[in-house]
Amino acid sequence: MRKIIVIGAGPGGLAAAMLLAGKGYEVNVFEKQDYIGGRNAEVRLGDYKFDMGPTFLSMFHIVEELFSAANRKAADYMEAVELKAMYELIFENRKVVMSRDRERMKQEIETHYPGNGEGYERFMRETAKKMEALSPVLQSKMDRFMHYFQHKVLQALPELELGRSLYDVLSRYFTEEELKLAFTFQSKYLGMSPWECPGAFSILSYMEHAYGVFHPIGGVNQLSKAMARVTEEHGGQIHTGCGVKSLWIEGKKVRGVHLEDGRSVEAEEVIINSDFAHTMKNLVGEKQLKKYSPKKLSQKKYSCSTFMLYLGLDTIYKDMPHHTIAFSKDYKKNVEEITKEKILSEDSSLYIQNASVTDPTLAPEGKSTLYILAPVPNNFSGIDWEQEKETFRELILKTVEEKTGFKNLEAHIEVEKMITPKNWEQDLYVYQGATFNLGHQLSQMMVFRPHNRFEELESCWLVGGGTHPGSGLPTILESARITANGILEQDLQESIPVSPLPIVEGL
Repeated sequence: MRKIIVIGAGPGGLAAAMLLAGKGYEVNVFEKQDYIGGRNAEVRLGDYKFDMGPTFLSMFHIVEELFSAANRKAADYMEAVELKAMYELIFENRKVVMSRDRERMKQEIETHYPGNGEGYERFMRETAKKMEALSPVLQSKMDRFMHYFQHKVLQALPELELGRSLYDVLSRYFTEEELKLAFTFQSKYLGMSPWECPGAFSILSYMEHAYGVFHPIGGVNQLSKAMARVTEEHGGQIHTGCGVKSLWIEGKKVRGVHLEDGRSVEAEEVIINSDFAHTMKNLVGEKQLKKYSPKKLSQKKYSCSTFMLYLGLDTIYKDMPHHTIAFSKDYKKNVEEITKEKILSEDSSLYIQNASVTDPTLAPEGKSTLYILAPVPNNFSGIDWEQEKETFRELILKTVEEKTGFKNLEAHIEVEKMITPKNWEQDLYVYQGATFNLGHQLSQMMVFRPHNRFEELESCWLVGGGTHPGSGLPTILESARITANGILEQDLQESIPVSPLPIVEGL
């Protein structure tokens, strides 16, 4: 039984641990916090339960495949409910309900934006082909330039839409500005602007419209708990409240880890799931790094951050949807203030999760949880969050009051928690508070992203948003499969299979 150490119990680390424990490896996961999940953890405020970060699952078949690879059924560990109305978009003069049902979606588009229904159908047809071409690249290691010359990569390269932004790509399908935003705001899942995000990421909105949006009962954090449970069933051990002080390195080879409690633990392979830039800066000696030294890391491009409010309410807004996105009046200005000017917007776009209308387990009877997220600049901005946080909170609640149906909200708050970019960095160890990790510019994708088999150290592997294929739960899970397969192939073991994309009816 070869020994594997996983640093960090986020979803990528837990997925890798589950897969490798299921293959007979001796797996130990070391987590600095006293809870599992990383940015996909549960937040508890008394009797109220929230997701810390991700609030829905897309591409649920990937979850099912990984559990199957560990000889388990995902349905035995979590109950995932598909949301028929995926989310409601609030613009200045209208509300648009987005649905996976193609006929309903086309009718909604024609009601608000006559003549654009055909563009939606064309988007779905053409992006299905793009998704089919890009999927093998997102499911395979990309750590050598020679990998660009693989047949599957050469086939996919035209679909990368080199030189085109996500906004440019959607402009091919829709004439109305609001519709373009409705299919490009998903670039925020990567912490990027749709005017800068590569056109390849039109697959993000397609994934939702083709494969649906799911809410696990109890929250998306249930995925982390389920993977931890399967890991332990296969003999793996998860050590919470047990931080890693540094990697144990001899020459360029990683021999194991030095723990904060003074112990040193040896392993044949070490998988890093903790925030990539934070780890390189704090757990690896500077002399061992060239490509990713602290100085060079500071010169990379990073995602935006997020300002979070978790509210436990003494009422339920039963007539409000599960997911709401309220757009600022000038969305492009708002995005540029976040990503370029790095200042706080006076008119922020907001995401609101009202999960209790679907899931009664999150709050006491007659009460509910509300999760509010505002994209904001990362900590390269120099914003003093201790000084700004209360003022910004008031601005966010005022925006909710003015733009949405969550009226008189503040009067119903029983418990509350706030996470600012400063908290992301200081309390949750996210480099510069960049919640979505390294940016996804073409200069930081595929072979230009830190490799799954980390190129600067031996016996060292990466999973999570800071490596290939990138941020977002589906791709983070794929990073775990890529890394697990790398270790299995190295050890001449049977690799974990990758299934073809499920067939989407009508495409």
